[in-house]
Amino acid sequence: MKDFPMLKILDLFRPLFELFGVEYPIMRKIVAVKLTMDSRRTPTIFNQNKKKKHNDEDNGILKSLGMYALLSIFFIPVVIMGKGYIYQMSAFFGIVMFLVMTSMISDFSNVLLDIKDKGILHTKPIRKKTITAAKAIHISIYLLLITTALTALPIIVGTFRHGVLFFLLSILELLLVNLFIVVLTSMIYYFILRFFDGEKLKDIINYVQIALSISIAVGYQLVGRAFSFVNMDFSFSPSWWQFLIPPIWFGAPFEMILNHDTNPYFIAFSILAIIIPIIAIWVYNLMMPSFEKNLQKLTNNSGKNRQKDNKLKKWVTNVICSSKEERVFYRFADNMMRNEREFRLKVYPSLGLSIVLPFVFLFNQLQIYSYHQLVTSKSFLTIYTSCLIIPNAIAMLKYSGKYKGAWIYKTAPVSNLAPLYSATLKVFITNLYFPVYFVLSLIFIGIFGIKIIPDILVTFVSSILYTVICSNYLKGTLPFSESFEDAQQSAGIKIIVALLFGGILALIHWGVTFIPFGVPIYFILLIFTTFFSWKHAYKTIWDF
Repeated sequence: MKDFPMLKILDLFRPLFELFGVEYPIMRKIVAVKLTMDSRRTPTIFNQNKKKKHNDEDNGILKSLGMYALLSIFFIPVVIMGKGYIYQMSAFFGIVMFLVMTSMISDFSNVLLDIKDKGILHTKPIRKKTITAAKAIHISIYLLLITTALTALPIIVGTFRHGVLFFLLSILELLLVNLFIVVLTSMIYYFILRFFDGEKLKDIINYVQIALSISIAVGYQLVGRAFSFVNMDFSFSPSWWQFLIPPIWFGAPFEMILNHDTNPYFIAFSILAIIIPIIAIWVYNLMMPSFEKNLQKLTNNSGKNRQKDNKLKKWVTNVICSSKEERVFYRFADNMMRNEREFRLKVYPSLGLSIVLPFVFLFNQLQIYSYHQLVTSKSFLTIYTSCLIIPNAIAMLKYSGKYKGAWIYKTAPVSNLAPLYSATLKVFITNLYFPVYFVLSLIFIGIFGIKIIPDILVTFVSSILYTVICSNYLKGTLPFSESFEDAQQSAGIKIIVALLFGGILALIHWGVTFIPFGVPIYFILLIFTTFFSWKHAYKTIWDF
């Protein structure tokens, strides 16, 4: 078994683990096995010959770190633009916490809630503290890698600009931020596990993930509201509610130490930045035995079966599916999406973001314009941000926890699997995207008036065309035919390209609003374009 470099670094902290009663040699072996398992990709049944051979120790998540490093270039101006550290570093930590915690919710919730190793480890003479520590270290290693990729370049540049003390403070603060994120997420799940079980618990977890995504986005906006822009400079306006905004805690030590500002608020924020993560990790250590015990509730499938067909679902299936084969695949894809907990863990958080982002942009514009100016402008086009769910969700449609059953596609009595692709995309639109878009449309009509109804219809048809464009993620593979372990191989550059296409559609819509009768003419053209694009895409996507 490979001796990972991260484990050699972990060895430096062996006395600390043993001080807390952790059996370090055993914990180290457990973490090594977990990292080895992470690095071994499971071959896909229909793509073994198409994919390049990978080194067994080629960990998928490491490939995405380059994307985070590229993204970090945009953080450099935030760090070096001046010496108003309370603003700069609060904004910096707000961005980092937003990205890392979003990754934590979408990619690592299944690790926190993993119960597969209980049958192996809990039957052995291993202390529960050791198992808990191994799980925490497993998650922390990946979070530290992601955090390093996101922050290394800005911190190095910031060190040249602000000095070595800036570097030391940044390293300490980032360690505390990661501790805070892991513990906060674990504690939220702990309280859910305590009061719910069975299928109800699994649904509640998904709803909480949506709420977490919304609260992260809203909290990120609140960081900016703590400062006012006056005479080309930012000024800090202390208030009690700022104690509820963690990024400000982590930005305050920089202002206090590097600018020698002993404002009582900065002292209080700095104390919180140190004390809260330490208290949190102590509470985490106390509650973990109970947390592990309650995890067993995830195996309890008691509760009402909500998968019974109803008349409305049958009617929708008959209306949007053009053939008997497609209707069969529609019901199959519907059941897969509803029953795949890992799919919901990865996709539902983006649902929360797609709901809140249009309003974030509207609130930002209200800081500049009056309400009357807002409702008479073209700001209703911010509804296009709801399309952000589409690339991520479609990229996830090829993964499944039951991917080994994909052999059934080969035995299905059909000439080609085009209806499978179209049915899967239709389930995504009707079950996930349309409910979000419908609610947003009603609210936007209430804000901007019924005059935007044609634009709302254009946006919806554009989103269907956007779905066809993003469906290229599915070409060369089959829906639900790959392991979720391969999901971390998703190329971030493809997501960015897909987002650019979404921006182009929004830009075209904005342009036609300046042309007399441009919106209705564009609507008709868009319907024809979407219809023919859909038919062409799924006729040729996979033939036997």
